[in-house]
Amino acid sequence: MKTILLKNRPKGKPQTSDFEFTESEKPVPQDGEVLLETKYVSVDPYLRGRMRDEKSYIEPFKLNEPVESAVVAEVVESKNEKFKKGDFLTGMLQWKKFQTNTGKGLRKVDKDNASLSAYLGVLGLTGLTAYFGLKRIGELKEGETLLVSGAAGAVGTVVGQIGKIMGCTVVGIAGTDEKVTMLTDEYGFDAAINYSKTDDMTVAIKKAAPNGIDVYFDNVGSYTLDAAMNNINRFGRVVNCGAISLYNETEQPTGPRLETTIVKKSIKMQGFIVRNFEEDFQEGIQQLGSWLQEGKLKHEETIVDGFEKIPQAFIDLFDGKNKGKMVVKV
Repeated sequence: MKTILLKNRPKGKPQTSDFEFTESEKPVPQDGEVLLETKYVSVDPYLRGRMRDEKSYIEPFKLNEPVESAVVAEVVESKNEKFKKGDFLTGMLQWKKFQTNTGKGLRKVDKDNASLSAYLGVLGLTGLTAYFGLKRIGELKEGETLLVSGAAGAVGTVVGQIGKIMGCTVVGIAGTDEKVTMLTDEYGFDAAINYSKTDDMTVAIKKAAPNGIDVYFDNVGSYTLDAAMNNINRFGRVVNCGAISLYNETEQPTGPRLETTIVKKSIKMQGFIVRNFEEDFQEGIQQLGSWLQEGKLKHEETIVDGFEKIPQAFIDLFDGKNKGKMVVKV
């Protein structure tokens, strides 16, 4: 049985050498446990933070122990009355082909309602991040203008679509012409900006959103946040979901001070993690599922085949090689 361990704490951008593959005997479930076979593995930018040995909202990964992320797995043997062979479960699980688990913290998913991989994306933590970040923190209202960075990524595509469902003007920021076209043609964004071909993001945002920005959903941080703040309207809201541009920095970067803008324009800026809203997950899943069934919500996936490809798929996130959710099919 194959397992992927964290071998080294990455310095800067992670490398495949930071991970180690090991082989062991397939485990046997004890009373109250199930034996799970991994089917799909989610790789996400936030995992980079857990590879640092520092205090955060979630415990860092330990060296020479398995990495974990959101996974969809099939029950292949059960000694737990709550689950039967053939059930599909999702939750935080280790990067192993097979593993035993008590089922605590896992939930059943229905492969007939949506593809199994969707439960790691639009119907999983990805979709819930978009939903609660936008609704509870962004407090987006009909007729407002929404700006989304990392807009072609897993969370960004859902955020933009929810914005359109709510009757807003939506502007996205992505890194290639192909992604920009995808945002406007496939996801209905009103405008999109290719940051890799833009010398002045402040000007580019102003051109795309001449009436200013009411809500900025930030997945990137750094200079993009600075440019968004230069275009934000009075009583605007900034949803700090992620800062992928900074995750691999080895030194603390500096930038413009935002305090005067926040005070002068009465801006609300708040960071969050999706587990802040865990008690309300069912609400989000039901709403996202309804939109999906009604055809109001599309979900893009980049699916990589092969358990051995998990580390490289994770690394590829930092080069923007994914469109939508990056998932590994085992």
